[in-house]
Amino acid sequence: MKAFISALLGYDAKQKNLDGGILGVVKAYYGCVEAQGRGTLHCHMLVWVEGGLNPNEIKKRALSPDAADVEFSKRLLAFLDDTISNAIPPDPDPNLQDMHNLASKCQSHEHSKTCFKYWRGPPDPKTCRFDLHEDNFKPTSSFDAETGEICLRCLDGLVNNFNATVLEAMRCNMDIKFIGSGASAKGILYYITDYITKSQLKTHVAFAMLELAVKKLGEFNPREDDISVRAKKMLQKCAYAMISQQELSAQQVASYLMDFEDHFTSHTYRNLYWTAFENFINKELKSPECYPSKNDDSSFLNDLAEPQNAVDVGDDDREIRVGFDGTGNLVSMGSQLADYQRRGDELSNTSVWDFISQVDKVKKSTDRRSHKSGDEQTPENDFQEEELVGDQLLDDAAAEEPEGNLNDGSLLA
Repeated sequence: MKAFISALLGYDAKQKNLDGGILGVVKAYYGCVEAQGRGTLHCHMLVWVEGGLNPNEIKKRALSPDAADVEFSKRLLAFLDDTISNAIPPDPDPNLQDMHNLASKCQSHEHSKTCFKYWRGPPDPKTCRFDLHEDNFKPTSSFDAETGEICLRCLDGLVNNFNATVLEAMRCNMDIKFIGSGASAKGILYYITDYITKSQLKTHVAFAMLELAVKKLGEFNPREDDISVRAKKMLQKCAYAMISQQELSAQQVASYLMDFEDHFTSHTYRNLYWTAFENFINKELKSPECYPSKNDDSSFLNDLAEPQNAVDVGDDDREIRVGFDGTGNLVSMGSQLADYQRRGDELSNTSVWDFISQVDKVKKSTDRRSHKSGDEQTPENDFQEEELVGDQLLDDAAAEEPEGNLNDGSLLA
């Protein structure tokens, strides 16, 4: 993947490579590695291209009658047609023999049960969920005159989109898509986020293993173990049982043992733990939609539905975070909510988003002098106090971060 990023995408963190790669000058990228059902590893990646416009700007220029915008639309469609292919090169052209074989083996689609696993049966139409069908055909790419949506050409409805250079270099099946609308961008972001947060252990398997652990716990003699020891052993058995049932392919195990990355990114990110902020807002400013008044009929019915002996256990919104210090040791970290509440007057106008992304809490070393009886002076004592550091810290780190704003780049996945 590193060779793909450097050689094919031509990404340069210092932004000195103005020639770019197969997609142009790459501004940023983010990709995550996932394992298929049969264990093979593959990567889903978003690529931001330098100079690309956001979907709203593309739509505005596509619908504009100005000569400059019309020329822009033509150049954009020509770029997409040159980058994305969906037809198998003819055979037996000797210059395209290798590409013909690769596209036929890797990109040609044959329908299977997986294509129709969400089909409910008649009278619903039986369509491939991958939107691949032999009737799909569009000879040229164009813009929709009413919506401004890009309609790319489709020369073979059963061939998945590919880039010829990537296919010939990587020699495996692939897919590529231009994110030219807000709906597509949201769909791709949700798709990758779902892969990142997806649990490897299925819910029904977890419950089955918990049941097995409880049964095994009954083999112990209650007279030999007190309640606390038996409870701890139960938790251990539950954890061991669930872990033992997780299915990991040989490729995944080898990747973890060899310390290969499970994601690839050009930028660094900061985590925002939103739950603590949300709980605080809900307590301070209760929404009428979420918390109806007691005079409301629905609230009255809900009160009747609650058991009279119900106990309010409250919400435990305490934020527990861990991280690594400068030496790589695991340390506990403070609450982001508490840090924001105590940010001081200088940062009073800073939003939560800017505070998390632009402010660091660091250790500040100061000197404190104390005197014993008489004029004898003790050695200096160093102590640590926490201080919030904002713009200056970011200015120092800016040289190490890739430049550019990710809000104005086109996406290719």
